[in-house]
Amino acid sequence: MEEQVKRYEMITARRPSDISFDKNSVVTVGSFDGVHLAHQAVLQEVVQRARQRGGRSVAVTFEPHPKQVLVHNGAEITLLSTLDERIALCREQGLDLLYVLEFTYEFSRLRFGEFYKRYVIDGIGVSEVVEGYDHHFGRDREGSVRELLAMGSEFGFTVTAMKPVTVENEIVSSTRLRQYLLEGNVERAALLLGRPYTLAGTVVRGNSRGKSLGYPTANIETPVRSKLTPQNGIYFVRVSWGTGSFYGMCSIGVRPTFEPLGGRTIEVHVLDYQGNLYEKELEVQFLRRLRDEKKFDSVQELIQQMDRDKVASLALAEEYSKVLTGLQHKSINR
Repeated sequence: MEEQVKRYEMITARRPSDISFDKNSVVTVGSFDGVHLAHQAVLQEVVQRARQRGGRSVAVTFEPHPKQVLVHNGAEITLLSTLDERIALCREQGLDLLYVLEFTYEFSRLRFGEFYKRYVIDGIGVSEVVEGYDHHFGRDREGSVRELLAMGSEFGFTVTAMKPVTVENEIVSSTRLRQYLLEGNVERAALLLGRPYTLAGTVVRGNSRGKSLGYPTANIETPVRSKLTPQNGIYFVRVSWGTGSFYGMCSIGVRPTFEPLGGRTIEVHVLDYQGNLYEKELEVQFLRRLRDEKKFDSVQELIQQMDRDKVASLALAEEYSKVLTGLQHKSINR
């Protein structure tokens, strides 16, 4: 019999008035960009401890991301997840409440203790706090687990600091994830995320050049500019929209054979699909990097390479389909 997955109706609050005070709350605070395996471990611990004590599981996060407000040396900040994605991923962990606080420069000047007293102790109510081993918060990141333990002793809540989560002896972090994606190493990124990295966007009209080459493509426009796009190159992907889901090839880059000075684009050729995708909302999961972006000496050379890319992608599609089928059989026979 197929296992039934329980759906949790997580509440998403944005104002203090949206939240009822509950002293029996287990709380965690963080940016949770990407909701990777280390974030998931913290959130799952919060949910488990809340259920054990018959309490409420709560995560507090921020929008925009603090680094987008506190820009260091004018560096551009790239995000692993949009707010909508973060909300959906937190819901999957089974949380009761996600509190999204507006992050401003004025807010960033709050002292660590002032923040916890105002928003957590007096606002949400708290019996336990769970944080990552490297948790820092407050003005100039002055607060750490040590200060939090002292507050717990004063105000009557316990504190748990989670151990680092590692994958193949590497500590999982948002910084490492960004590095892998900027290198195009989407397979390694997926290991740290616990799922493939995903971009979502709307299909917009392009110049139809792909169709003339025998490889019609959907040109994707992402809604959030700060969402990280992997390194330029050709990728094997899974593409989903509505009830449809297909494998495909994704090109990220500037189309150097035709427009060496052109802007960066995200184009997807969906394998074994005939139809109009204009204005559809597509979700692209990056499964494998096929090759670097390259400038070809002729259009014919480009087409020949695309033919080889398609052969490689069809082989990978068969491989991934077998794995997925095997997992489905295991789930049904469990």
